[in-house]
Amino acid sequence: MATLQAVAFLIAATVLEVSGDATIRIALHGHAGLTAIRFALFVLGAALVFGYATFLNLAPLEFREVVGLYIATLFIVWQVINFAFFRTLPTVPVLAGGSLIVIGGALVSFWKV
Repeated sequence: MATLQAVAFLIAATVLEVSGDATIRIALHGHAGLTAIRFALFVLGAALVFGYATFLNLAPLEFREVVGLYIATLFIVWQVINFAFFRTLPTVPVLAGGSLIVIGGALVSFWKV
């Protein structure tokens, strides 16, 4: 049960982080000249990134254990959000490298010596 709770915190953290990053990207590149909208997007992005840090640190795991699983989760969520916000599918090199990221994250998190 603790593992599922940790995964839920990590997924929430990654969704918040990547959504915040995407929102800031949109504020920087998508709304030239509309100062009030850009400012609102920057504030929203900052709030989302703050939420990411909060959820990541609330995960019921030691920080050293969170990192591997978080990086693997981050890669997966980043691709989903990238498609949702920007309609861009990952390329074959991104998927190949991402597979290594996920495998490495699993090793860091679950290989107990």
